[in-house]
Amino acid sequence: VQLQASGGGLVTAGGSLELSCAASGRAFVNYGMGWFRQAPGKEREFVAAISQGGDSTYYTDSVTGRFTIYRGNAKNTVYLQMNSLKPEDTAVYYCAYKRYTGDYDSLPEYASWGPGTQVTVSS
Repeated sequence: VQLQASGGGLVTAGGSLELSCAASGRAFVNYGMGWFRQAPGKEREFVAAISQGGDSTYYTDSVTGRFTIYRGNAKNTVYLQMNSLKPEDTAVYYCAYKRYTGDYDSLPEYASWGPGTQVTVSS
């Protein structure tokens, strides 16, 4: 059971990328999903999350208004549309499903971390 993040790459500041998170081996349609990121030398941090039904979304302040999280029609894929990218958005981005019922921005709430996808924003 693993979640696979993809769609990362190299982009110049102000550009856009869309990340995808696909589930295999388990249906995650009944769970909230989240995106986190980890820059070199820093701890993994919350970026965005979406509820089970997709009707509620959550963002860290630094990406609000620039990033959008949404679920695909099959609900087993989650996307992160990233616009107006900044060099400080450079990190490895991970997706995970929300296993417990606590806060959406809390890393321990999540499980099934995949290998992540690298996002690099040049100035």
